[in-house]
Amino acid sequence: MGRDADVPARVRSAPPMAARRTAFLLHEAAALHDTGWGHPEHQGRLRAIVSALERELPSLHERVAQVAPGAASETELRRVHRQRLVDSVRETTASARGRGKVVSLDGDTKVSGASWDAALGTVGAGLEAVRLVASGSFRNAFVAARPPGHHATADRAMGFCLFNNVAVAAADLRASGAAERVLIVDWDVHHGNGTQDIFYDDPSVFFLSLHQHPHYPGTGAASETGAGSGEGFTLNVPLPAATPRGDYLDAFSSALDAAVARFEPDFVLVSAGFDVLAGDPLGGQLLEPSDLHGMALALLAIAERCCGGRIVAFLEGGYEPARTGEGCAAVVRALAGAGLDA
Repeated sequence: MGRDADVPARVRSAPPMAARRTAFLLHEAAALHDTGWGHPEHQGRLRAIVSALERELPSLHERVAQVAPGAASETELRRVHRQRLVDSVRETTASARGRGKVVSLDGDTKVSGASWDAALGTVGAGLEAVRLVASGSFRNAFVAARPPGHHATADRAMGFCLFNNVAVAAADLRASGAAERVLIVDWDVHHGNGTQDIFYDDPSVFFLSLHQHPHYPGTGAASETGAGSGEGFTLNVPLPAATPRGDYLDAFSSALDAAVARFEPDFVLVSAGFDVLAGDPLGGQLLEPSDLHGMALALLAIAERCCGGRIVAFLEGGYEPARTGEGCAAVVRALAGAGLDA
């Protein structure tokens, strides 16, 4: 992937060819977020993803461009998060920096002295991605988001997630007027409880989740469909562990058709969890990278039909690094219009 030196941070002008390409965004601070030895969401995940994409250079160098994003502001965080969460993450990170050690926000969620910069940088990467795609500067985008985000609620960091990257991006699209109806599709093996909670009563955001059930965090029953004016704009598809690949893909296709019949989006966001791949230590599903390539193509087709192809995918889970890298490469290839054998 050639770095696009002409595309500066936070919505600057892109070269003319960029509009035909996929943007790949990774904030430089993301790799410094340290969760401690043996933690599943470790620094090696990003190295594996970058290595996998570098192996794709011969077929992707004219299709994908790397963009260096800037950091989000606290004001942008507060579009979906309460001040007490912002303060908690900032202060706990400062404590970790001062003590020179990893500090826990809860039993699963850890921060180091670099985590505040990583979190703001990753949210900023998502914001820049949706703004570049909304402006037509890039065809679509993939955000290598670390820390991940879909478990973070308005006021709680949990499940390895500090801030909800995809939710902040959706809120920004709405606030800026770039989109009136945002579809969020979450295929992580764990239910995106934070994203659901943030938009549960909001009819302008449709949340579709396929996830293993029962599984962490225990939410995502089919009966959870939204509340108030948001009733009917949440669709949960809980699936048992070891769902056969064909059955999973059929469920994905049916759910996507149902969502689009109910809610025609003008922007599509994806919480792309690679813990849904066979062999993930925190999952129990059987999908292969080729399945995720096909799912991304299906979403791209929806986006092309409904909203001019405007789609941005965000990294969520995926805890077997090599497999996560292969899955990311497959999704980026789909976004970039490249087949798996190209």
